Amino acid sequence: MPDGVFKTYYLSEAAVTVEFGQQIAENLSDSVNSLNVLLYQQPFPGFHATVPAYSTLTVFYDPVVVIKSDLPGIGCFEKVSGYLNDLSLQKKTANSVKGDTIIIPVCYDENFGPDLDEVASLHRMSTNEVIKLHSTATYKVYMIGFVPGFAYLGGMDERLATPRKEKPRKSVPAGAVGIAGQQTGVYPLATPGGWQIIGQTPLKLFDLNRRQPSLLKPGDTVIFKAIDVKEFNKLLGG
Repeated sequence: MPDGVFKTYYLSEAAVTVEFGQQIAENLSDSVNSLNVLLYQQPFPGFHATVPAYSTLTVFYDPVVVIKSDLPGIGCFEKVSGYLNDLSLQKKTANSVKGDTIIIPVCYDENFGPDLDEVASLHRMSTNEVIKLHSTATYKVYMIGFVPGFAYLGGMDERLATPRKEKPRKSVPAGAVGIAGQQTGVYPLATPGGWQIIGQTPLKLFDLNRRQPSLLKPGDTVIFKAIDVKEFNKLLGG
């Protein structure tokens, strides 16, 4: 469907899902984030929260407040979907709100990237070539999911596309940088996982003590900066 055009689906008595398409594409992600920004800037009566994904935005609300509101329509779905359609016409306002650019230092040393050799061998590259391709691309945060603060990043060089591990690890350390399919991401917490681990960052991707617990949010731009073990330990200690 054309950019900015969406379909709205009934999800539950307290939620609707807006779908801009069925692909992983930057233009769809931009449309999702633009509407998301506008909705928080101009919430409707009863609005609670949203969950942005690759090409959809799920909107949660209080049905009692919505049904009693002056929004035009019969029933919550009609009231909310109508409001969202009207709001989408103001997309240009949200387009001026851009995500942040976050630089994430990554140590690709063999002690931090247990799957680096495997990825390099699969693609018939040297480990240095893998590191160069991974650390010179510019990535975009499409969505947060899996665990709190886990950002799915698009924009990885197609030459690095690598299947998930056949047997997931029981524990992947916080900060581990992995590849799965055509995406890359950073594990914010220690958790089981099946992505190919090629490095690690000393940064905390998720911290409940921060005003914004998740370092990354949909719409942000991410740049990985290769560092050595010495700098990793220095940043970790700082």
